[in-house]
Amino acid sequence: MIARNNRKFKNLVKNHDAVLIIENGKVFWGYGIGFKGQSLGEICFNTSMTGYQEIITDPSYANQIINFTFPHIGIVGTNLNDNESKIPAASGIIVKEISNFASNYRSDKNFNTWLKEKKVIGIQGIDTRAITSMIRNEGFLNGMIINDDIKDNTISDALNKIRSWKGINNIDLASKISTKIKYNWSEKTYKLSKNKHEASNKDNKEKKRTIIVIDYGVKHNILRMLAERNFNVTVVPSNTSYKNIMKHKPAGVFLSNGPGDPYATSKHSTPILKQLFNANIPIFGICLGHQLLALALGAATEKMNKGHRGANQPVQNIKNKKVEITSQNHGFVVKRSSLNKNILETHTSLFDGVIEGLEIKNKNIFSVQYHPEASPGPQDTNSFFDEFLSSILENEQNAKT
Repeated sequence: MIARNNRKFKNLVKNHDAVLIIENGKVFWGYGIGFKGQSLGEICFNTSMTGYQEIITDPSYANQIINFTFPHIGIVGTNLNDNESKIPAASGIIVKEISNFASNYRSDKNFNTWLKEKKVIGIQGIDTRAITSMIRNEGFLNGMIINDDIKDNTISDALNKIRSWKGINNIDLASKISTKIKYNWSEKTYKLSKNKHEASNKDNKEKKRTIIVIDYGVKHNILRMLAERNFNVTVVPSNTSYKNIMKHKPAGVFLSNGPGDPYATSKHSTPILKQLFNANIPIFGICLGHQLLALALGAATEKMNKGHRGANQPVQNIKNKKVEITSQNHGFVVKRSSLNKNILETHTSLFDGVIEGLEIKNKNIFSVQYHPEASPGPQDTNSFFDEFLSSILENEQNAKT
């Protein structure tokens, strides 16, 4: 650490207007971007080359500072359609360099202006790959971005705050992020034509079926993918009771992605899910929803050393040995040793062998750890939404016989 009031410190403050402080005592000087202020969070890294707008607005990043490994962020600007939530939940961002100019016909605002409007605190001019290597070697680290006035005691005060912060472990962030009121969603996936971003007008003649989305921090593109399958999509708060869910007579239930420690969230989700397991309706979970489903079935979760965050993660389907490239964002994982005989592993990470998918014996209940809605990322696995529809159709057919 740099001793305050010395010449080196004064020169750094003179030549920089922002600083990143990490709990291990490391200090990185840079230049402020986005909103002015201070942001505290767990630092994680994302290896995606594209999709920075979708990443920053993903509710799963609550209480986290995103370190982008790709060196140049902002080149395609921002637009109104690629937000995955109305208000970004991320604590802040770290980038090597941002572009002040947008080179894309869809862009309606440059990146830095968008960050300011969304009140996202950021810092640039940082060696983001050095921070990534630090996390890989030491595990998750908490830190603080200060994009504000830096005084003699700023760094020492920040370090005290960082080291006294409880972090994400054992924190139920999903309840804070979840919608507080029930709402319906009808917007389908979009298409690009003639420089316009238009909603798809795909005509689905199948009858509409109601599904309930339990919102632990759902991304908009998940809702679009469900609406595209001609579902009547009703989104409910994470603490909605089994009784109130079943009032809608759902054909299926979807468990969304979201932030925080799944074990902490499971304290209120497990009683609801256990009742839903006995309702004989299909259930599909993604990311946090996958973990909560496993916990309700008696399995356990654990925090990973560095997590999976990127749009190029290889996963193997155990049944057919097919390899799929997936989009991922998670720092917790289901423990394989905790699976009971009724839980079958369906997908495995080819990076480190962790569980990437589960299904329940003799029930139309399944889940994946990654993000088949691909926002951002490859579309290898968006057929899971078709599988969810197929499981509902199969369930209806079985009820008739």
